[in-house]
Formats: sequence, C-alpha cells, structure tokens
Amino acid sequence: MCGHCCSTPLLDQVPASLIPCLDSKVTMEAGGLPLELWRMILAYLHLPDLGRCSLVCRAWYELILSLDSTRWRQLCLDCIECRHPNWPNQPNVEPESWREAFKQHYLASKTWTKNALDLESSICFSLFRRRRERRTLSVGPGHEFDSLGSALAMASLYDRIVLFPGVYEEQGEIILKVPVEIVGHGKLGEVALLASIDQHCSTTRLCNLVFMPAWFSPFMFKTTSGHVQFDNCNFENGHIQIHGPGTCQVKFCTFKNTHVFLHNVPLCVLENCEFVGSENNSVTVEGHPSADKNWAYKYLLGLIKSSPSVLPTENSDSLMSLDLESRDQAWSPRTCDIVIEGSQSPTSPTSSSPKPGSKAGSQEAEVGSDGERVAQTPDSSDGGLSPSGEDEDEDQLMYRLSYQVQGPRPVLGGSFLGPPLPGASIQLPSCLVLNSLQQELQKDKEAMALASSVQGCLIRKCLFRDGKGGVFVCSYGRAKMEGNIFRNLTYAVRCIHNSKIVMLRNDIHRCRASGIFLRLEGGGLIAGNNIYHNAEAGVDIRKKSDPLILCNQIHHGLRSGIVVLGNGKGIIRSNQIFSNKEAGIYILYHGNPIVSGNHIFKGRAAGIAVNENGKGLITENVIRENQWGGVDIRRGGVPVLRSNLICFGYSDGVVVGEEGKGLIEGNTIYANKGCGVWMMSSSLPHVTSNHVSYNGLYGVAMFSQKDGSGEFPGGHGAQENFSEDGDAILWETELEKDDDPLRRPITIALVESNSINHNGASGLYVQSSEALHIITNVIHANGDRGITVAQSSQLTRVANNSISCNRQSGVKVEAQCKVELRGNGIYDNRGHGIITKGDSTIVIENDIIGNRGSGLQLLPRSDTKVIKNRIHSFRAYGIAVRGRTKALVQENIIFQGKTNKTIFQQVSNNHECIMKNNKFLVFKKKPRVIHELGEEANSLAAVMNRTICGRRGKSLKSPLSMSAVPTETSL
Repeated sequence: MCGHCCSTPLLDQVPASLIPCLDSKVTMEAGGLPLELWRMILAYLHLPDLGRCSLVCRAWYELILSLDSTRWRQLCLDCIECRHPNWPNQPNVEPESWREAFKQHYLASKTWTKNALDLESSICFSLFRRRRERRTLSVGPGHEFDSLGSALAMASLYDRIVLFPGVYEEQGEIILKVPVEIVGHGKLGEVALLASIDQHCSTTRLCNLVFMPAWFSPFMFKTTSGHVQFDNCNFENGHIQIHGPGTCQVKFCTFKNTHVFLHNVPLCVLENCEFVGSENNSVTVEGHPSADKNWAYKYLLGLIKSSPSVLPTENSDSLMSLDLESRDQAWSPRTCDIVIEGSQSPTSPTSSSPKPGSKAGSQEAEVGSDGERVAQTPDSSDGGLSPSGEDEDEDQLMYRLSYQVQGPRPVLGGSFLGPPLPGASIQLPSCLVLNSLQQELQKDKEAMALASSVQGCLIRKCLFRDGKGGVFVCSYGRAKMEGNIFRNLTYAVRCIHNSKIVMLRNDIHRCRASGIFLRLEGGGLIAGNNIYHNAEAGVDIRKKSDPLILCNQIHHGLRSGIVVLGNGKGIIRSNQIFSNKEAGIYILYHGNPIVSGNHIFKGRAAGIAVNENGKGLITENVIRENQWGGVDIRRGGVPVLRSNLICFGYSDGVVVGEEGKGLIEGNTIYANKGCGVWMMSSSLPHVTSNHVSYNGLYGVAMFSQKDGSGEFPGGHGAQENFSEDGDAILWETELEKDDDPLRRPITIALVESNSINHNGASGLYVQSSEALHIITNVIHANGDRGITVAQSSQLTRVANNSISCNRQSGVKVEAQCKVELRGNGIYDNRGHGIITKGDSTIVIENDIIGNRGSGLQLLPRSDTKVIKNRIHSFRAYGIAVRGRTKALVQENIIFQGKTNKTIFQQVSNNHECIMKNNKFLVFKKKPRVIHELGEEANSLAAVMNRTICGRRGKSLKSPLSMSAVPTETSL
C-alpha cells in the first residue's frame, strides 16, 4: 500500500445515516477564512485526516468533497498501487471524479482480504480474542530476508512481504501455502521477480512487481482453486494460468508477450490492463464457467455491479437516429378524362376536368423514324398530362371514366416520392431514425439480459495491441468485454465451439484479418462497438454461429463489413455500416442472417451482397450511396428483401445477377444513377410491391447477357479470403431444412404489383431469353416508354398493368419477340399506346385510351392478334397498320378521335390483316341537345364499366356520359 492507503476508513465509509445528522449550522471558525484558503490548507492532509475532517459537520463534509481536482487527484496519482484511472486507453482524459476513482481502486484493492473477515466471523468466541496484527516482512540486501522463498517460509496468515529494489531469481517453484501480500517497494520496474509461483492457499495479492518466467518453466503464476489479485504489475514472456473454481482480479498491469489462460473460471476480472506483442492469444477463456465457486466470487460480483457501467444511457448514444417506422400512403385514385370531339352539354360534369387546351397538353408530339411519337413537352406530374391540344374545338364532348390505381403497399421512405434536387446535398428525412443501443436493449429483453450478465471472464478498459491475437473464447467459454481497444493485431476476438461473448463499446481497428470471428455455433451480443480499418471483414460469422449484432459502427474496412457464410446465422440490427471497400454485408455459402434496421452507405462496392446460395431476411434497412448495387444477388443467392430504402446509389438499386433468386418485396428503390432493379434472364426473382422511382436509367430491366461484375473494383468476382490461416476449408454442402414461409417456389421470373415511375428511361425494359411475367404494376411518367420488350424468345406476359403518362409509347415490342398483353390500362402516354414489330404478339382485353399517338400501331413484318380491346386516340388513329403486317383485329371497341381522322388506317392493301366483329364509335355533333342511348350503346357502357373498373375492384356510378349521338359501325 502507499503511505496514504492505511486501514483508516475512507471518506466514503462514513455511514450514510450519519451524514444528514451532521450539524449544517456549524460554521468554519478561525477568523472566518475564505473557502479557497481552507482548500489550500486541507490539501496538505493525508487520507486518514481527510476522513476525520469530513465527520466534523456538513460544511466540512462538503468542503472535503470539493477537493476533487486538487487533493483527491494528487492522492490518486501518487499511489504506487494504481495508475491514471483512464490508463491505458485514455491517459490524457481526466475521470469524472478523482475521488470516485480513488474510492473504486481502494475498494478493489481490499477484495483479497475479504476471506479473512469471513474466517474470523466463523470462529466461535471471536469477540473474546485479540485480533492478530499483520506483520510486514522485508526482503532485500541489508534487510531481514535475502530471498522471497525464505520470507514465505516464515510468513503467517495475511502477512505483508515487501521486496526492495533488485532482481530476485528463484531456482525452484514457489508454493504459496498461506495467504500473503507481496509488494514491490519503489517505482514499478525497480523490483523484478524471476519465479514460477503455484498458489495453494485461498487468497493472495501481488503488487508493483515485474514478473519474468524462471529458467525451468514458462508459467509465472498458476492457481487451481484460490483467488489471486494483481495490481500495477508487469508480466513479460510467460504464462499465467487460472483454473476454476479459482478466480483472479487484475488491474493496471502490462502483459508483454504473455498469455493469460483461464480454464472453467466462474469469474475473473481484468481491468485497465495493456497486452502487447503476443505471439499467440493474449487471453484464452476455455470451458464453461465452473458451478463450484470459491469464496471470492460473490465479492467480485458485488464489486463489478457497484462500479460504473459502460451500458449507454438515452442521452449518451451518439449514433445517428433513423426511424424505420415511417410509412407514406403515396397512392390516390386517378381520374382519366377522355375528350372526344363533339358538342358540350350544359349538364356535362366538366368542372373538375382539365381545361382543353391547357399548357400540359399544348405541344404536339413529333414522330420518330420508326413511327413512334416522341414528346417534346416537359415531364408531367403524377396527375398526368392533359391529352387535348390548342387546335381542338372548344365544343367537345367529355367522357369521365374513373379508375382506381392499384399501387403497392406502403413502403419505407415514402417521403422520397418527390424528385431529387440536382446538386443538393443528400439529406435523409428526420423521420428515419436508427434505434439507439439503449432503445434496442429496452425492447429486447434477451439482449438486455446478455448485456447485464457477468459470467466467466470480464475484460474492461484494456488495450490489446501489436500482436497476433486478442481474446480467444472456446469450448463453451464465456467472456464479456467492455470499453477495450484492439489494434494492430491479426484478429481481435475469436469465439468458437458453442462459446458466448458479450462485447460492449469496444474499439477494434487495423487487424490483419477479421476483427471479430465466430464459428462452430459461437454466439452472444456484439453491441455499440466501433470496428474499422480491418484487412478482412469487421465481423465474420460462420458454421452455425448465431450472434446478436446491435448498434455498431463498422466502417472503412479493406474488405467487407460483415460476412455471414457456412450456415452462419445471426441478427444484424441497427448498425451503421459504411465506407467499406467491399460489400457492407456479404452473405454466402448458405449463410442465413436476419438483417434489419441497419444504415448501410457509401460503400465502394455493393451495400449487401448475397451470393453462392446465401439466404437471409433483409428488412427495413437504409441502403444508400453505394458505388455498385445497393443489393447484389447472384449465383444461387435467395434472400428475402423486404421494406428497405435503397437510394442515391451510384449504380443500380438492386442487381439480380446470374442464377440469382429471392423475394424482393415492398422496397423503395429511389434516385439511383443506374437502374432501379437490374436482372439477368437466368435469374428467377420475385419482384413485388416495390416503389421504383427517379432512377437514372430503367426502372426495372432484365437482360440476357452477363454484366461482367467480376471486373468491377470491389466486385464479387474476386473472392474474399474465407479460409482460416490460409488453410482450405470444406464448406458444408448440406442444406438446412427450409421451412421459411416467406420463400415460395419460383419457377419463372415475376414482376408484380410494383409502382415504377419517373425513371430516366423505360419503366420496364426486357431483353431476355427466358420467360417473364409482368403483372398488376403501375408504370407511370417514365422518361422513355412504359414497357420496352427488345428481346423475348420465350413468352413475356404483360397483364393487368396501369401504363400511363410515359414520355414515349406505353408499350413497344421489337421484332422477333413473343409477348402477350392482357387486361392492361394504357393511358395518356405521349407516343402511341402500343407499337409492335413482334412476330407473336397478343393484345387482348386492354384499355388503350387517350394516348397522343395511335392507340395501336402495327409495324411491318409483325404478327399480332388484337382481340376485345377498347381503343381510343385523341390525335391519331385508333389502329394504324404500317406496311405488310399479319394481324387479326377482332371484337374490339374503337372510339374515334378527331373528326378529321379515321378510326382505322392501313397504308397498303394488306390481305393478311383480318378485321372481324369490331365496333367503331363515331360521334356527330348535335349542339346543346341531349340524346338517349339505345340498348346497344347502354350495353357498350356496361362493357366499358366492367372492363375498366371491374378488374380494379370498384364500380362507377356514371361510366359513360354522352352529349352526342353515337354512330356505331361493325366490321
């Protein structure tokens, strides 16, 4: 002990019940000296005197407490048994209270003597016996003993042995048979002990010593059942071994190339220690904590609970807040106004309709080289554009056909529905809040229990640097690590063989391999850590390991942020994963984690990559500003990607590469510079209920050729080093039973119930050699066509979609394509409704209404069947046949547009174009006279009602309002 740390009670040992009784009216006399002068006087007092002064009165008690930055600081730093309270991690940062730090050290230094009190209280008639005073035995030249061994031979229970400066080398193993305290005199480093000590007694304490191994054994200290306490010691080039039920308490020690081996320990505490230059693991925790506990267990547990915790408070969490609960209903009913030339009735419902000749529709569309109209007007809003022109007659007949747009379910990031501002900094809305660690622990009781538990080994506020390994936990071991720094190691922490770790608020960086490594069913809690600049993955999970990873910052890794492979699992939640060279999260080889509520951004490759038969439930993450795909799925990857916000990427939002599969549902894919969803034709994804908007290229695109991703920097063609220490690994080939109800068998690529709008090119682009189904999507206001089928050697089925207000045609089918268009609503597009060159195109039961070009344009050498459609064009023909075309036009209802244009146009005499049983509706002006329709016209109105609204699930009160007499012609 230092000169001040005697047996006199500390200030904080004043009974709490006595403090309020101190007379607060007693004032400081002696001439009424100012408080500053009293503080100067009291700064010369020793610890016992400070304790006595604090008992005088409340004023004196508070005065003693006010000496924190002066006298208490001096007492703490002058004590030879401890170092700066924040050593070794933050030696330049002062503690919140020097007095509290001194108190904690004082209490910890007395743990080893608690057994003496237990023994004394258990002896009968102890009150009648005189307590034996502890002796102090001096060892050194000119002192009572020449060697440690001779002093131990004469020592009694709890004696104190002081080694004076020098080097003490013991030639044989030292066996501690009685509890003693061995203390080095002078500064640390002046007393060196070369010995192998085997503890057979119940407790001992060693302080202010430099330990080195003896010539005959690498073990410097070992115990199997007792408790040992090390304070302010250095250990060099040896081993320390503790076997359960033995315990240890180590504080303010330095370990240079020293291995601490803990086997089946019920509880060991390592605090404020430094581990340097280890050739193997610095600390190994092996075996399940022993159920047989020694006397020190309860005292260590009480000491841990009384010390300040590193668990976060609500105000201490510095992680950026992201609220993943916000949702936005972006879809409302649209109204399509069909304007057919004729006289306007005073009773027509025109008050809510756009005024004919409005600016939105004032400019004519130009005709491209292939006969497709190209709009010259600015992009329209979600409300659509007016299909009328400046040159139209003021007397017009208006039909109002209402229909319900069936958009996808509400998805994450609904507030991003507006166009991104060019050049503006990217600001996520404040409603997107990443849960703090405290919030996560409060809502997850299992995580809270893990964070609060202490079992096995507690390593707190230590520094591990410049060696091979940090902490190795194996064979059902248990370890908890709080507030440590791991740097310049091969790896920081390894957890294998059913072991469990709890890691809170650690700093892990510049490891030459992975930072945290779990395999063979390892698990536990990894929360609130800062993991960065590691050569391999920040966290590596494999071989059925299943950890809980919460609220970490994993960034600037030289490869991936988190890797899950080899049937690894885990819950990855509310982490910030950013600026990694490869994928933020990489799932492969049957890895199957739950990834939710994370913020993954600014990666130099993909945000999340799922390859090589990887799985995973990926939900409610914010994935933004990554160099390559926000999510990359290929080579057998089959994840569930649900309710994520994937935005502002420098490439595509979601990439489904060769043999990629999976469910992509309910995501917001917004403002990526490439495509919203990019797929290869060999993949079989199910893309449903997503909101795909404002992406630079196509909204959803399917291609047949390979993308060459292996050539991308940081792409996944270059495999990450997933072997251990360079050894080859035979991965498990067995698949675990897949009972996930979220995954249903997919035998054909499916794009279903998505909202695809305001993308730079076509809303949906198909260049595929595989079959594809495009069903019940809303494709609106895209910068090119609504749907482009450039290549389709197998059938592409387009059914029940709403395709409206796109800058060019609603649908274009290129030559040699097989396409079926059934039950679609194709409205208000600035080019033709449908334009086809395909050699096998079926157009059946569609509404093709209000497009600026022809309703349907059939180009030369196409083969098309047009059956049971409703077709109308404002400015051009209902159906235009260009050149030699094979077509069957049957049972369609075709409305006339302008009176000066015919309903049907055929450029040449084409006998292969067959017209059967079609109905042409032509209107003749009857100004200001309302005529009743006959039965046939009313029947037509009912057909229109069923066709437009029946499939939307709603009926219309007035599906067809007319103010003119229709002239019906059947062909």
